[in-house]
Amino acid sequence: MASLQLRTSLKSSPCPTIPTRSVTRPSRIGFRVSCSSRSQQVEPDLTVKVNGLTMPNPFVIGSGPPGTNYTVMKRAFDEGWGAVIAKTVSLDAAKVINVTPRYARLRAGVNGSPKGQIIGWENIELISDRPLETMLREFKQLKEEYPDRILIASIMEEYNKASWEELIDRVEQTGIDAIEINFSCPHGMPERKMGAAVGQDCAMLEEVCGWINEKATVPVWAKMTPNITDITQPARVALKSGCEGIAAINTIMSVMGINLTTLRPEPCVEGYSTPGGYSSKAVHPIALAKVMSIAKMMKAEFSEDHSLSGIGGVETGADATEFILLGANTVQVQFSNVTVKKLGIFNLKIWVHSFEDDFDLEMILFMMIVYSVCTGVMMHGYGLVKKLCSELKDFMRMHNFSTIEDFRGASLPYFTTHTELVRMQQEAIRQRKAVRKGLASDKDWTGDGFVQETESMVSN
Repeated sequence: MASLQLRTSLKSSPCPTIPTRSVTRPSRIGFRVSCSSRSQQVEPDLTVKVNGLTMPNPFVIGSGPPGTNYTVMKRAFDEGWGAVIAKTVSLDAAKVINVTPRYARLRAGVNGSPKGQIIGWENIELISDRPLETMLREFKQLKEEYPDRILIASIMEEYNKASWEELIDRVEQTGIDAIEINFSCPHGMPERKMGAAVGQDCAMLEEVCGWINEKATVPVWAKMTPNITDITQPARVALKSGCEGIAAINTIMSVMGINLTTLRPEPCVEGYSTPGGYSSKAVHPIALAKVMSIAKMMKAEFSEDHSLSGIGGVETGADATEFILLGANTVQVQFSNVTVKKLGIFNLKIWVHSFEDDFDLEMILFMMIVYSVCTGVMMHGYGLVKKLCSELKDFMRMHNFSTIEDFRGASLPYFTTHTELVRMQQEAIRQRKAVRKGLASDKDWTGDGFVQETESMVSN
């Protein structure tokens, strides 16, 4: 475990090389990440086994509003999601105070225009503001009703060993299957050394991961922030410190825009704003690059017992397939960008259940209409997973893949350095020039290709 002196001495190098530490926990380790056998497969098999956890498909509800309470998580299980990651919890929910509005959109075209496709979404929303006891009770109820389904708790705490140990102990008592550690939220409470404040400091990250992995008895995934120069450095530290998996990426620090009429930033709260987390379709290429870098590092330095969960701008089966082709075992889907016009009454009821009973329903509706604050789940319903599975199977049929493992990481070898690209292209040009053009003998002339054959021997 890193000492405070170590963290102080490494300030000039935020992400130094951390020595490999031996972590032994037979109760947590020991399952190779794999899929079911290819033999006797008629239909593509989407089943995945990750860190010993079997999922019917690789699609996971990402930590956020779709995993904020019993009602919505139950709906996700009923619809067939591979796993659900609950909204991040901490010991003291009273410290979590959200503001409204807390979302802002970016549309294709002129920024600020009410028209055009929404391609970007910013939020300044904090972690769960529901009492921990309430969330724990609902975790326990879900695991009692769905013992064979995968429920993952997302947790975050201040820089305090005892607090982390207490939180881990309490969530594990509910029967959850794994823990995702939020080292990545880019906004809210950084002064308490929470979220990305830890994920951006490799010495602190190594120390906190040590606390967590000494206590945890279920698999641990470390969720990475993209707001760092080299995302492989904290990912490496987390894995060397005992985490079984990496999840990437969380949102990108952003300022969505400035209202050119009022000159105030968005989202605007009492005339002011704060930088927030950027997500949705526009971040997908950035997320792919980050996941690719982590996957290459993991393949070179770690065993396949470790797992990778890809996150960022997933709206279709094709989006998810790209993450798997880069080495991801699972793909997390986080929902945004939808207008209130697409709501159905059933999905509206699900959303309302995300709030405490004493929350003003009229205020909820007003917020949704004015700010178009809705989610992909609310537009497509939790049944969106069926569309994602269908599209992924279509891809697998096209290439005659039977299981996820047949193509996981298949595109990873095609990434190299720019220097190597130059060398490869120059070599290819030399080989093309070395091929003799024209006909080798008079016997090679043909009637049908006479003109083309003549042209092949003209020098100018």
